[in-house]
Formats: sequence, structure tokens, C-alpha cells
Amino acid sequence: MNVVQKLKDQVSPAEWAMRVDLAACYRLVDVFGWSDLLGTHISARISGEEDAFLINPYGLLFEEINASSLVKVDEAGNILSPTEYYVNPAGFVIHGAIHMARPEVACAIHTHTQAGTSVATQKAGLLPLTQHALAVIAHTGYHGYEGIATDMSERDRLVRDLGDNAILVLRNHGLLTVGRTVAEAFVWMYRAERACRMQLAFQSSGAEATEIPEEVQAVTIARNRLANSPEGHRPIGVLEWPALLRTLDRVDTSYRE
Repeated sequence: MNVVQKLKDQVSPAEWAMRVDLAACYRLVDVFGWSDLLGTHISARISGEEDAFLINPYGLLFEEINASSLVKVDEAGNILSPTEYYVNPAGFVIHGAIHMARPEVACAIHTHTQAGTSVATQKAGLLPLTQHALAVIAHTGYHGYEGIATDMSERDRLVRDLGDNAILVLRNHGLLTVGRTVAEAFVWMYRAERACRMQLAFQSSGAEATEIPEEVQAVTIARNRLANSPEGHRPIGVLEWPALLRTLDRVDTSYRE
């Protein structure tokens, strides 16, 4: 019996399914150019286990991560599964806080991308200049920079600033998204990252903006809320995730191991 089969047989079907989805998410973050060597993290709650989460082993690049290599931890970041690696404590200060405060959140993604961090450094943050921006602004909070996230007391402020949003702009630091599924968190990150890239592209042009009237902003935000909801035609991640997995599978299926 190989190592993969052995681990798969030792964990619940729910845990293995989450391991596969989370490993796919790490690979996709790398494919889209959002990874930062060993920096940043993606975490996922294991269904049926109140205090058990999966996170990346510190020492593997995102492109190397597979279902078996993910590390199981509790809400304090204590390791619960056999591993040759450890986890970055700064990672789970942020992620543990969110998972404890928002039990419906199954996945949290944190990135340090050029576009996301650039917008996070701007005083006004994400501006309502594009349709893409309006799709995420209504779901976005802001958290002030407090240094490298190793201070456990920061957790309360992170949770407060996230509120019930899906996106948190970490000032001078990067982006964070959450979702009830890995798919949801990933697609929110895609949309937030895309809006940031468009803002920077426009700003670099030096052109004068055509501003969107406030009443049109309000209508567009309301339409997006409906479209993105379970009752809408594009519930977040539902249609995109299977297509993204097919993209990975056409190139490399090792994330499933």
C-alpha cells in the first residue's frame, strides 16, 4: 500500500475531500501567479471536526503541495497529524481567528500579490471605478497594518474588521478572502485580485476617470448581490470550481495524491 492510499484510508472521507480541494487551491494560486515562495497561507476547516483545520506545511512551494502533504492543526496552530514540516505561526494567527469567529467559513485565503498589496497600500483602497470593483466592494472590509501577524491579541481586531464580509484588505500587506467552500474563497480572491489589477492599470495610464454615478453604483452592487447568491445565476464558485479542476487535471493530477 503506498503512502497516499495509507493516509486516505486513515482519514474520514470528508477530510480527504477537503484535502484534495485545498491542495487544488494551492496549485491554482500558484498557476494564477499569486504565490509568494513560502509566504502566505490557505486554510480549510474539516467538516465534522469542530477544531481541526488543514494548512500548508512550511517548506513546500505551493506548486508542490498535494492532499497528503497538508498539515492538520487545531485553532491554536498545534499540529495534529504526522508531518516532517511545521506551520508558520504568523499564518494561523490570522486564519485561526477567522475560523473561530466565523464557523460557517470553510476556507480562508491570504495573498501578497503585487496588485493586491499595491491597492492595500493606497489610502482610498479599492475604488468604484469598474464593474469588477463594484462586484466586490460591497463585500469588502479593511484592517490596519500591525506588523507581522504573530501577536494573538490582533485576532479580535481582524475578526471585527472582517465582519460578515467575504474580502478583507490588509492595509500595506495584501488580501484575504473567505468562503463556505474552497471554491467560494478562491473565486472571491480571483474577483478581488482582478479588480485591483484593473485599478492599477487605469491609474498607470494617467487618464482622467469616467466616474460611475452613485445611484448606478448602488444598482450594480444590488444586482451583483443577487447574481452571486444561491438564488442567482452565478453563485460564487459553484460553476467555476469544476472547470478549474478540469484545467488542473489536464496538466497535472498530482495534487490529488
